[in-house]
Amino acid sequence: MTEDLTDRAPAVSSTGISVVMPILNEERHLAHAVEAVLRQPAPGPVEVILSIGPSTDGTHEVAEQLAAADGRVHLVDNPSGRTPDALNAALAVASYDVVVRVDGHGILSPDYLETAARVLQETGAANVGGIMDAVGVTPFERTVATAMKSRLGVGGARFKLGGEAGEAETVYLGVFRREWLRRVGGYDSRFSRAQDWEMNYRIRQAGGLVWFTPQLRVEYRPRGSFRALGRQYRDYGRWRRVVARQHRGSINLRYLAPPTALVAVTGGLLGGLVWQPLWLVPAAYAAAVTVGGVAISRADGPAVMARMPAVLATMHMTWGWGFLTSRVRLEELDVLPGEVQQAPSDGAVA
Repeated sequence: MTEDLTDRAPAVSSTGISVVMPILNEERHLAHAVEAVLRQPAPGPVEVILSIGPSTDGTHEVAEQLAAADGRVHLVDNPSGRTPDALNAALAVASYDVVVRVDGHGILSPDYLETAARVLQETGAANVGGIMDAVGVTPFERTVATAMKSRLGVGGARFKLGGEAGEAETVYLGVFRREWLRRVGGYDSRFSRAQDWEMNYRIRQAGGLVWFTPQLRVEYRPRGSFRALGRQYRDYGRWRRVVARQHRGSINLRYLAPPTALVAVTGGLLGGLVWQPLWLVPAAYAAAVTVGGVAISRADGPAVMARMPAVLATMHMTWGWGFLTSRVRLEELDVLPGEVQQAPSDGAVA
């Protein structure tokens, strides 16, 4: 049974770390993810709050076993199953002044908590984060992982590619000063995706510093099929368009590249029926993802190289399709920023 934490008064002046984890259908990875948190050295006490949605696998049973085995693990309900609702439900009962977001399939690097607390102190940042270290097991997952770590796959996203420490637009997951989460009203529950990017935008607009450091790494499990990958990147594009509508001026050329590629390829294919030279456009794109795909995956072996062009094209085209066809209107939803901490109830966008 899920533990009732509603009577726990958050002691935000306490020195410690609250790890909040939105959980839905994570039977396969949850125990490993929680264990990676609990064995961390940390500058103070640590609690792990699992905010659990209506899972259809054995997630609840795994979570209850983890809570029974270690008193630092607490459970709360998330009836909607949506990520921002899960995070806000966990934040509402968090006890400590540093809040770490971790996903149920993410594995923290060994000194993640200690390093994050130190970087927060050194930089004065509102939020710090590091690298989304995609690691695959099957040939398809390994292909996606390599694509996600390349500029050809994700443009210039530092939280996927790495780079020097410094100020950033957004970071993967995040380690926050809780006072900043309270100041901006927590996660906007209307954002099924891109809630990290959107909240980091509000933090920056309010004068807070978002800081990237390659010292922090979270091992990430990529999607395991073309269908799942396409759905993921379609949703990334769809919700990045929503962020662009909500926050004028937040878009940049990196985010416009996939829809531009989709329009060019589609236009070339259809226009070529009338004027054949236009077929050079999709041919050039196919050549680019083939040659470029082989180049970025040469060290991964033939199984990955053979899949890479199709994986890259899936990521680009579905992201672009989601962006161009996005019809989500926030004014049609009824939860506003600033309300999200009042009633607790699947990154940073690519």
